[in-house]
Amino acid sequence: MGRLAPHKQRLLLLCVIATVFGERPRMSFTDRDTTMVRRRLPQTPVRVLTEGEDAVTAVGPTHISRIHFRCLQELSNCVEHPVELPVEWGECAEQTRACIYNITIIHKRTEANQIFACGINGRDIACCNMDISEHSVKCTPSETVNNINKRMRDFIIKEGEASIFVESPDGAGLYITYSGPQGSVGIHKFGKHIVRPAYSDKEQHYIKLIVSKQGNINDVPQDKIYGFYNEKNQDAGMDSDMWKVFVTQICLNDTGGPKMYLQFTWTSQFNARLFCGDKRQKQHFSELLDVVTVEAEQWQDTRVYGLFKNKWGMRAVCVYTIQDIDRVFKTSPFKDSDPDSQLDRPRMCVADSTKLHIETLKQIEADSEMEECIEPVNGSGPLLISHHHYTHITAHNFTDNHTVLFIALNNGTVHKVMHKQTGGGEISFVVAEYRPFNHRAHVDSLDLHPSTRRLYVSSGTELVQLDVANCQGYGDSCEECVLARDPFCGWSEDRCAKDGSLQDTEHGNLAICPTSALKAYQHQVPGFTAEVSDDAVEQILIPLGSRYFFECPVTYLHAHYTWYHDNSPVPCGGAERRCLLLIPCMEPEQAGTYTCVSEEEGYSRVRAQYRLDVEDGAESFSPGSLLWLTIITALLVQS
Repeated sequence: MGRLAPHKQRLLLLCVIATVFGERPRMSFTDRDTTMVRRRLPQTPVRVLTEGEDAVTAVGPTHISRIHFRCLQELSNCVEHPVELPVEWGECAEQTRACIYNITIIHKRTEANQIFACGINGRDIACCNMDISEHSVKCTPSETVNNINKRMRDFIIKEGEASIFVESPDGAGLYITYSGPQGSVGIHKFGKHIVRPAYSDKEQHYIKLIVSKQGNINDVPQDKIYGFYNEKNQDAGMDSDMWKVFVTQICLNDTGGPKMYLQFTWTSQFNARLFCGDKRQKQHFSELLDVVTVEAEQWQDTRVYGLFKNKWGMRAVCVYTIQDIDRVFKTSPFKDSDPDSQLDRPRMCVADSTKLHIETLKQIEADSEMEECIEPVNGSGPLLISHHHYTHITAHNFTDNHTVLFIALNNGTVHKVMHKQTGGGEISFVVAEYRPFNHRAHVDSLDLHPSTRRLYVSSGTELVQLDVANCQGYGDSCEECVLARDPFCGWSEDRCAKDGSLQDTEHGNLAICPTSALKAYQHQVPGFTAEVSDDAVEQILIPLGSRYFFECPVTYLHAHYTWYHDNSPVPCGGAERRCLLLIPCMEPEQAGTYTCVSEEEGYSRVRAQYRLDVEDGAESFSPGSLLWLTIITALLVQS
């Protein structure tokens, strides 16, 4: 691999320095620190659908499973294992061979317990409405389903493609992507009307489809679908990125052009580059990994969070508004067209696409890419830049200006990130790290149940329910609760609690905390004053010449930890998440009080304290060097 140019080396170094200090989670939680309930999965889920407080539906390749996470008090009603619900496909009655369809598409419908699903059996595709409240799942025939099945007979569904099911008074439609090197790549619609993309000579890979309900203008519906995809860069230059990120737009009421031109082909499709980075620092993330939307009351305020990576494997999260996306499609010039030829080209959805003028259709066919790119909201740049290998993202709109993001890593852990909109811009903070699995795992899906604030994380073999409003885990003082900067939690009277009133997510300002009324003595050490409890300091007696070590609990990963021997500071030893103090050889001058103090944003607190004395009358004792080295090595490896 060739060396980077000096200016690129400096830029990369700046990125690494910024991320090492800026994206580290403040705390790390395992099943010892918060409630985690695990359930084995009979099949790798295609999708997990949250239903109620403690039950979900996991849709596997061939079965649908009901999974419970809480047992009732009566043991007879305790359901520990998933209940598999076989699927009875409507197509089976007409077939004599084995009728097993692999479920590839699943969507919730507007009615409770109703889903829409499609399965594949060889080249056969079957779609149907299902009721998952029964003991078995049966297909329910309808005109919508019949239209979709009929239109999809010759279509090939690829694994992992994005799709969306849109219901309306005029009937429902299934929108599904087709990714690949060339040909029919893009968004396809099946239902009452079939509409397909124009032929493309570019390689495109779709990540997500979202619907934007924008109401009517002059009685013409303006509802749109936005598709997010990576396109392979046709520039083969050595300094060129492999991928370019795009957003594409289509109108829901687009039925294609007239019989003579672009029949059954999108007439409303526009494409625009999606930029994530900081142009001033020449920072750019060129590949999209995942997308999640946070809905708002006004369609234009809906936010889109994109997870990106660059050529060096760094990750970033950028946020956009639907309003900014819509503005580019309505106002930007087209990239390769004569400006004078674009004056009459419609930018709004039209009532009947089959009546568009032939010259307009020629313009649409010739050029659909916008010259202007879509940039992060308010020119904010990335909310988060990280060297962690993030893979999935989901979000919860907690309040009007707070969003809580959950981002999965490739080792199975999940980071919780606070994002806040302020008058001065966008603020983000990595609140905590959760470790849902007892082993390294690949996360297949993330899904948050908003009302219970429980996160469901699935791998190929397990589904884990996590309590991500575990406020008690942040500590027993107001200061520790406020330093967490968790929108879910705040200080309330004498504890850190869900929806507590005292919290400052923007700055973690400790001045909002009341003066503690608890009686505690102050341990005075030059440079800090910290509260400790009235409990007696533990006394430890060891023989002369022996070795000993203390370990300080490292709970808050943003804090600085220091050991003090009486009034003299001693730096921590050990790996990143350990604070060890080694006494290599006990002598009389080594006796005294040893205190471990954490300091974070001006708040200091004693975390451990011991009194070390020489054991009277004991003979000198020194463990073997090999034994001591083995113990210390084991501790460092565990960290």
